[in-house]
Formats: sequence, structure tokens, C-alpha cells
Amino acid sequence: MISLTVTALVFGVVFLAELPDKTALAGLVLGTRYRASYVFAGVAAAFLLHVVLAVAAGSVLTLLPQQIVQAVTGVLFLGGAAVLLLKKDDDEEEVRKPADQSFWKVSGAGFMLILVAEFGDLTQIMTANLAARYDDPLSVGLGAVLALWAVAGLGIVGGKALMKRVPLRLITKIAALLMLGLGVWSLGEAIVG
Repeated sequence: MISLTVTALVFGVVFLAELPDKTALAGLVLGTRYRASYVFAGVAAAFLLHVVLAVAAGSVLTLLPQQIVQAVTGVLFLGGAAVLLLKKDDDEEEVRKPADQSFWKVSGAGFMLILVAEFGDLTQIMTANLAARYDDPLSVGLGAVLALWAVAGLGIVGGKALMKRVPLRLITKIAALLMLGLGVWSLGEAIVG
């Protein structure tokens, strides 16, 4: 059964962490050059694959003793918060234009870009941590994939408008604070037992 609470929490954390990421900017660039639905199809498929891999990895972690999982999760969340806080604002991804505008070329370019750029990315590691923490792979997977798709959609369709209204630094700081809170909470639970 899917927990709406876990799904909503995962959605919020992953959404905020992915917004300032380079793939949102890459989606924006692809969306300005090509048909948005083609770009989204490729990007969405790649994000789905990443979430499945992350949830599977996180589910394996649940086989370890709970205190160890909480301690590792806490440390990884704190590391993720540090990465976001120390991240340079000028992160950009270069995107090559496919020779033609066919569905397979455009969606394939979006798929490959996200597949390579997101492998081992902060949100993939965070999704694995959340899957381990909540031991609810369906809820975590649903929240993560919906968040990544939402960011991709925003990046492809309305990224410029969002970035004009909400400073990227603010989004990054909010995501870092959420991860910092989750890290402290996880470490506290690991210590208390």
C-alpha cells in the first residue's frame, strides 16, 4: 500500500534538491530547441530508470541493522546538504543538437543526457537513502519519480519564468536545510536506537 505521507515527503525533498541541478538547466535548453513532449518523453524515461535503480539499492540497505542504516543515511544526507551549500551557481550542461527533430532522435538525446548526467547524482543517492529509511519502495519511488518529472516539466516548459521569480540560491538553501534536518534526525535516531 502506498503511503501518501512518505510519497509527499519524498516528493518535496527530491523536488527541491533537483530544481537547482544541472539537468533542470539541460531540460530548459532542450525544451527551447525541440518539441517539449519529445524531450519530456526521453527525460522521463531516464528518470524512471534512475529511480528504479535507487529504490532497489535503498531496499537492499534495509537488510542491514536499523541503527547502521540510520547512521549511514544521516551521514549521506549531511553530505548531500554540504554539496548543495558548497555548489557553484554557474553549473551548466552543454547540449548537442540532434541532426533531425524526429521523436526518437530528440527523446533519445534527452534520455542519454539524463542517463549520463544523473548517474550517481545527489537525488539518486537521496532516493536510495529515503528508500532505506522508510522501507516503503513504492511510496518512495512514486514520490521521487513524480518530483523528477515535475522538475523536468518545469525545466522544459517554464524554467525561465520560475528562475526569474524564485532565486536559485534560495531553492538550493531550502533543499540543503531539508537535507540537513533529515541527516540530523537520522543520526539522532541511530544514536538513541
